[in-house]
Amino acid sequence: MAQMQEKQPTVYLLASQRNGTLYVGVTSNLVKRIWEHKGEVTDGFTHRYGVHMLVYYEQHATMEAAITREKQLKKWNRAWKLRLIEESNPDWRDLWPDICG
Repeated sequence: MAQMQEKQPTVYLLASQRNGTLYVGVTSNLVKRIWEHKGEVTDGFTHRYGVHMLVYYEQHATMEAAITREKQLKKWNRAWKLRLIEESNPDWRDLWPDICG
């Protein structure tokens, strides 16, 4: 995958490890946001629980659509989130190298 556009509404899932702790987020700049998670730039959930592995993301046309999808995914049960990840990333590979070029 080529390097991502700087501004692109995106919903993403991070994991601490395969089948580990999950985090659902939304951003307009995925590369910057994942860099912040990996560098533990701010205190919070991902820093506290070591959730730094990008395992899934989807891009949206508008930020409103991305936020709507994020809210939907946050309401999903864990099994549905695991299935979503495994459908596109069965090896739970960290997708960071793919997005940062």
